Amino acid sequence: EVQLVQSGGGLVQPGGSLRLSCAASGFVFNLYAMSWVRQAPGKGLEWVSSINDRGGRPEYPDSVKGRFTISRDNDKKTLYLEMNSLKPEDTGVYYCTRGWDTSYDYRGQGTLVTVSS
Repeated sequence: EVQLVQSGGGLVQPGGSLRLSCAASGFVFNLYAMSWVRQAPGKGLEWVSSINDRGGRPEYPDSVKGRFTISRDNDKKTLYLEMNSLKPEDTGVYYCTRGWDTSYDYRGQGTLVTVSS
């Protein structure tokens, strides 16, 4: 059974930082690209970042480029998202997904990130 179990997130002030983790099991992690997507309150799903199976070629939309960093540890079967210089518009539920961009077949349970003073 494919499982993506997320941790991290929470409440942070504007300008702060957070790190999300996503522990994978039930599939050969190092054979799949992985991504993060998010959903702001009342809005649709937005792609946040993607990374290929070997940990290279990270990609980001302009909205988070230079502030967010995606990475993975294939030995630990874990995906990460380091978020810096957070803004109120980064608020939302973040999901790790198996796939690229907004095309995925599995996703984690979701983690709420709230950026507010």
